[in-house]
Formats: sequence, structure tokens, C-alpha cells
Amino acid sequence: MPIAAMAERLRAVIVGAGLGGLAAAVALTRRGLDVRVYEQAAGLGEVGAGIALAVNGLRVLEGLGLGPQARRWGAPMTAPQLCLADGQPMARPPGTFARARHNLGFHRADLLAVLADALPPGVVRTGHRCTGFAGGQVQFASGAAAAADVVIGADGIHSVLQGYAVEPAEPVYSGVVAYRGVIPAALVPAWPAGMVRLWMGEGRHFLVYPVRAGELLNYVGFLPAAQLDESWSARDHSAALAEGFAGWDPLVATIIGAIGGNGFRSGLYDRAPLRRWSTGRLTLLGDAAHPMLPHLGQGLNQALEDAVPLAALLGTADRDDVPKALAVYETLRLERTARVQHASRLDGSSYDSSGERLGDHSWIYDYDIRAAR
Repeated sequence: MPIAAMAERLRAVIVGAGLGGLAAAVALTRRGLDVRVYEQAAGLGEVGAGIALAVNGLRVLEGLGLGPQARRWGAPMTAPQLCLADGQPMARPPGTFARARHNLGFHRADLLAVLADALPPGVVRTGHRCTGFAGGQVQFASGAAAAADVVIGADGIHSVLQGYAVEPAEPVYSGVVAYRGVIPAALVPAWPAGMVRLWMGEGRHFLVYPVRAGELLNYVGFLPAAQLDESWSARDHSAALAEGFAGWDPLVATIIGAIGGNGFRSGLYDRAPLRRWSTGRLTLLGDAAHPMLPHLGQGLNQALEDAVPLAALLGTADRDDVPKALAVYETLRLERTARVQHASRLDGSSYDSSGERLGDHSWIYDYDIRAAR
């Protein structure tokens, strides 16, 4: 690329090197932007737990040329099953649950590595904690600052940058705590390859699916609890799980018994949909814009969807066009993400009533963000 052309590239700063931030960085880099990602942690990494890549998110990775890498590390969920607490399959499970057979289960660290490896050296800069935004510059705790033509807040549900884009909105506690982690699949030899199983009971549910090409099983137990912080670094020793799921299918007890004190716990929070995400040259993405409960497994997938129109619009914009491009981006995404947030709340309560009110979510999975206009 000629030096003159390089000088004209838009400079993008992304705050937050989670899955959404790195996906946006890959998409923007491939559209020709000069991208820097700033992360407060000392190094890239994710808590040892799994995440589900649904078909709508997989389309995004395939569009970025990362489909083969995703399929290498992901574990196909070819055998989805909804069960009652005693292990009996539901007589008539909702048809859309069968869509899980197109999902891939990932260890978060594996998917993070797929995205990070797709970036040029030097794009991600760790050890930078964002403290504010002023005059087109992101400010960091060290006293350093980063100027850009466009700034993207991908800094999670507790986003610092959200308050600079729109009136701050506090996270809302769901009344549920998730206990999660991964165990070696070899510890549960009765687990069929590719099976994802969700057990449902009154006030609680338990989910297991394979990750890391089937080497590990990811488990999540959802239990009602008094308010607990949203943190994926709080260790927990499975006593609450054993008590909360006592008397359930013996396979649940086998999985809980294999945890060995290596799991994590977190209160589950979302937030009412924001009325806007952008102001001037600043916008939001992923959980900073639309945090949602995990009951539809769409937090990651909606963040991946965000990256597509954002990169497409900025890839054809010059510096003066950036505010308009960001306004179009949020117009394309606001209604859909708000609807997914709402559906995620509803499905959580349905799982906790033995699946009696589970809805049809074909509209989520059939959607192709690459065709959005």
C-alpha cells in the first residue's frame, strides 16, 4: 500500500480485548483501518469456562476467513437434549432447541486465541486501564492517552465508555448465580460425543456441552441466590451445586463430583436496552452496548454480529463521515439486540419452569448479519 494511502487510513481504538473487541479488531483491520486494541489486563486470557458459538455467530467467523480455525478448536454439538430434573427427555421439546446441533462449543481461551492470531503483531496492547474519554482521546490510568478517528467501547457490562456515549445505565441483577467451569471429558465416560444436555427443574437448571474439540466438558449450574457480584474470577468449590441439584439425575451428580473445587461463580446481570450507543466518534459494542443473560447463548454471537456492519460502514468512511457511519451502525443493531436481550430473560424463566414456556427463536439463528442493510 502506498505511504500516502496508509496515511489516510482511519485510526480506530478499541477498548477491551475480549471476544467482541478482538472480533471487531479483525473485521476493521481487514477493511483497511489502522487498529489498536487496549486491554486493562496484563495479558490476554479468559477464565477457564466454555462458550457456545451459534450458527449466526459462525457465519461471522466464516466471513472473516476464520471458519477452519473455529471448526478445529470448536466441539460440534450434534446431539442436543432437553431433560427434566430426573434425566427423562422432554416429550415434545421445542423445535428450535434442535438448532443447537449446528453450534460449536469453545473454551473461551481457544476462541480468543483464534481471533488474536488473526491480528497483525502490535495491535493488542495490554496493561492499559481506561479511565475516561475526552477530546477524541481515550485516557488510561497510567496517564497515557490514545487519539483516534473512531473509538469503540468493547469494555463489558461495567463499561467506562458507556457513560460517555449515553446516560449511564446500571446493570440489573437477575436473582440467579451461575456456577461454571470445565472438566476433562474422560471423567464422564458415559457422555456421548457431541451431546449437549440441559436439565430443567423448578427454579434452577443445569447445562453441559463439549468444548476444545471434545476434550473437555463445560458445565453451568443456574441457581437462585441473593445478589452476587458479576465476576468470572470468583472461585467456588461446588458445595452449592451439590446442594442445589441434590436428587437430580445421577449424571448431574457425577459431573459435580468431578469439579474438584476448580469452578467459578458469578451473579448474572443484564441491562435495559440503551436508547443509543454512539455520540460523535465514540460507539459501543457487545456487552458494553447490550449485555444479556446467557440463557440463549447469544452474548458472544451478538457481539460478533456487531462487528460486521461496524467494519463495513467504517471501511468506506472518511474521517468526516465517522459520526454518520456510527449512527447507521446502531440503527442496524439496536432493535435486534434489544429483542434478543428480552428473549434471553424469558427463556431463563422458562428453563426454570421445566421448559413449559420455551419460545421459537428461529429468528435469531436464521438471521445473516452480512445481508443487513
